[in-house]
Amino acid sequence: MELAKLIQPKAALLFHKADHFEISLCQRLNRIGYSRRIRLFFKGISRLGDGVFWYTLALALPLLDGIKGLAATGHIAVAGLACLALYSQLKNRLVRQRPFISFPDIQAHTAPLDKYSFPSGHTMNAVNFAVLFTLFYPALAWLVLPFAVLVALSRIILGMHYPTDVIVGAALGVTIAYTSLAIFPLGMFAGLL
Repeated sequence: MELAKLIQPKAALLFHKADHFEISLCQRLNRIGYSRRIRLFFKGISRLGDGVFWYTLALALPLLDGIKGLAATGHIAVAGLACLALYSQLKNRLVRQRPFISFPDIQAHTAPLDKYSFPSGHTMNAVNFAVLFTLFYPALAWLVLPFAVLVALSRIILGMHYPTDVIVGAALGVTIAYTSLAIFPLGMFAGLL
């Protein structure tokens, strides 16, 4: 608890500076959401990025690829839980306000899942899942990689995140994916894959 008390004031100062540095890019991307069609498209992407897209794809793997698909799904699920644990801890300790809360000219084009924005959990999970699905099933890269990019963009366009929230979320997602593979390498699945 003492560490959190030391971190929060320093993080708040750093975020305050970053917020003002990033606000113009946030505003430009957020304005894209003023178009009803674009806003609905990115709301749909963000909603699918809540897990629907990834869970459906993961549950299809065992059905389509048997035990190999089940092993891949298990690995992906554990890495996803690691993302969830990490981003919820960081958000609750670093407490960066969402752009639409800090800046009245940023519109929230969707309802937030929580109060804080750093890092982007949607982006962290999307990148983590995209990396792992691509490594386990390279043929899925054409689907999962563009979807992960759209999820990341959606979070800024919808007014939920700053660009650095998304960039850090993506970096953490890549780190978790490759760390999971360092702990449980693809070679462990060689007999199955």
